[in-house]
Amino acid sequence: MRDIAAQLLEWHVAQQDYAIATIIGIGGSAPRPVGAALAVNSGGTVVGSISGGCVEGAVYELCRESLHTGEPIRETFGYSDSDAFAVGLTCGGTIEVFVQQVTPVNCAAFEAILRSEEPVALVRDLKSGAAMALGSWWTVGESFDNTVVAEARAMLDVGATGVRTLGCDTGETTVFVESAVPPPRMIVFGAIDFAAAVARIGKFLGYHVTVCDARPVFATRARFPDADEVVVAWPHTYLARTPVDARTVLCVLTHDAKFDVPLLEVALRMPVAFVGAMGSRRTHDDRLARLRAIGVMEAELARLRSPIGLDLGGRTPEETAVSIAAEIVAVRRSGSGVPLGASGGPIHRDTVPISDLSIPDGLKVSTK
Repeated sequence: MRDIAAQLLEWHVAQQDYAIATIIGIGGSAPRPVGAALAVNSGGTVVGSISGGCVEGAVYELCRESLHTGEPIRETFGYSDSDAFAVGLTCGGTIEVFVQQVTPVNCAAFEAILRSEEPVALVRDLKSGAAMALGSWWTVGESFDNTVVAEARAMLDVGATGVRTLGCDTGETTVFVESAVPPPRMIVFGAIDFAAAVARIGKFLGYHVTVCDARPVFATRARFPDADEVVVAWPHTYLARTPVDARTVLCVLTHDAKFDVPLLEVALRMPVAFVGAMGSRRTHDDRLARLRAIGVMEAELARLRSPIGLDLGGRTPEETAVSIAAEIVAVRRSGSGVPLGASGGPIHRDTVPISDLSIPDGLKVSTK
């Protein structure tokens, strides 16, 4: 939902009625992830996407229906071999969609998740459409059972999104918890032309990008307009003091031992998602020898992706950036890095089968 926040906030300011459709579960090969959203206002304007086009028309009509009736709707879309004209996903997967109208009663919760700059979760009752937003210490919107609040906070702590069915004092409750956390960080070390291209593709992938170099003549905003931050500091000193987490990606592009070795000594001991370093194979071997000499353990060295990037045959900074980005995605998503045409099995691995999702009584559910 955060990707359409600007438009939704305009509708809030204008006090326009709208309905929002959100993917709450996927199975098999689905084009958009859980949490992807499409919204339709009372004038018929559409923002967002949940399927890349396969079922957008049907979901648009569901939003219009919810705007008319005020009732939440829960639908499942799949693929039907028996009916060539059925609404479904041509990719063969399934998605479950929850549609609800944003009303004066629940709009405070939606506005909170759209405006918040800190980690926040939106909790929605999949039967009534009640909504609550919660942060680390606050809640906004309608009241939920303490069991639901505790589960939502636990999910927010790890940035999880999904459906949960919980036993509460008032009976069983099924909610969809959508966690919105700040974008992951990409820190690019070395203010070179390759770094500018990596910064651009990092922003495209949704990272908060920082470029760091100890040389002020090179580390300038003019050279890196796509970066969120340009920092002049010794790389290892900056890395030791800046916040990182399990989603952080570190790209070491300096290929200069006086920068690389102290930086990688710090980086390889941090709980980050990816540590990659640029350089020739000779540079890589020399770098490993220097790191071993200062006490970096083999298990730590095994985390280093070097030379950085997948073998795409690229030459230019832009082609190299694509290679680096491809390896980052493959590592973070457990991809093989081989062409899809040469591999078997599902294309999208991190999916939740629709059959695993509990469906509360009284809601409209269909497979089309």
